[in-house]
Amino acid sequence: MTRKGRRLALIAVAGTVLAASAGLVLSALNDTIVFFSAPTELVQTPPSPDRRLRLGGLVETGSVSRNGSNVRFEVSDGAHKIPVTFAGLLPDLFREGQGVVAEGRLGADGVFTADIVLAKHDETYMPKEVADALKQQGTWKGDTK
Repeated sequence: MTRKGRRLALIAVAGTVLAASAGLVLSALNDTIVFFSAPTELVQTPPSPDRRLRLGGLVETGSVSRNGSNVRFEVSDGAHKIPVTFAGLLPDLFREGQGVVAEGRLGADGVFTADIVLAKHDETYMPKEVADALKQQGTWKGDTK
C-alpha cells in the first residue's frame, strides 16, 4: 500500500471511530434528558409511562393533602390540572398558589408521581417554560417585560 493509501485508510478509520463514539454519547444522553411539559400538553398528548419528564405550573389552591411524608397536590396551568403525588420533604417555599416544577413520571392513571419537587425561590423567578405556558393561558402574574 502506498503512503497516500495508508493515510486515507487512517483517516477513514479515525472517522468511523469518531462517528461511533458520537453515536454512543448521543444514545447515552437520550436516556438522561428530561423534557418539560405543562399540564395542558400532558392532557393533549400523554407521554409513555416510562418516560421521565418535568411538570410545571401553579399549585392549585386547596389541593394539598398530607398523609405522613406523602403529599398529594394538583399542578395547574389555568386550563388543566394534573394530580401529583410526592413522598418526601417538600421545599420550604412550597405552598398553594405558587409556582412549582415536579420531576418524575406520569402514570397510566393520569397521576404524576414526582421524585423531585422544586419551588420558586422568590417573587419574580419562574422557569421560562412555566412562564410561557402561563402567559399562553392568560394567568401569568409576573412582570410585564
